[in-house]
Amino acid sequence: MEFESITTLAGIYGLKVLGSLLLFFAGKKLADWVSILATKMMEKAKVEVTLIRFFSNVIYGLLLVVIALAALSNVGVETTSFVAVLGAAGLAVGLAFKDTFSNVGAGVLLVVFRPFKVNDFINAAGESGAVEEINLFSTFMRTGDNKLIIVPNGRIIGGNITNFSAKSTRRVDLLFGVSYSDDLLLVKETLREVVSTDERVLQDPAVFVAVSELADSSVNFVVRVWVNSADYWAVYFDTTERVKLAFDAKGITIPFPQVQLHKD
Repeated sequence: MEFESITTLAGIYGLKVLGSLLLFFAGKKLADWVSILATKMMEKAKVEVTLIRFFSNVIYGLLLVVIALAALSNVGVETTSFVAVLGAAGLAVGLAFKDTFSNVGAGVLLVVFRPFKVNDFINAAGESGAVEEINLFSTFMRTGDNKLIIVPNGRIIGGNITNFSAKSTRRVDLLFGVSYSDDLLLVKETLREVVSTDERVLQDPAVFVAVSELADSSVNFVVRVWVNSADYWAVYFDTTERVKLAFDAKGITIPFPQVQLHKD
């Protein structure tokens, strides 16, 4: 009689366990499907990549918790007390990992306020690079020489952020020094000619060329031109080279430090 009771109970609880496992794995598949569907809907609505990744992960995580609690409830586990235990454990873990959770809070702020997005080139926490990924804990940046830098979100949100990609145009500032014996009007004309013949240089705002300083050994000219942000460095380097070649062709001198020794 006892054996039959044990067998009956084992059969009942065995079916419940099996049902809970099936519920969990089916629910996990459903969570995957809902997460993928939400991702596609956000992509169709042209939501930024950063927000898509964040919300899809949040949706998946919340559904997984609900499914796990439902599976435990099906077996007969009292989920109310289980949630209370989880809350107490969560408090202890929160105290132990307060720095980690501060990074999570910072990650949420970065996603909500969006000071930058994936593919933007930024300077933050003393590091510069193109943003590859923003997750809840850290931001992944790729440097110009293809190194990967992982910066905790707390360091980023707590300091200044410079986003070089936020605006469609940028100003290129260049400084050139010429000899006091050179014709300043010729220098000014040459500088204008060099930048004006570059198709990447925008005409609005207008090109600015002027004498900025009468230095100890040179007359310094400042050149300011506006370009599309993507052309910034190409214009910067190309203009520097073209100005030197133009100065050489017109006999304009670029002074350099010299030391004269006098014999008593």
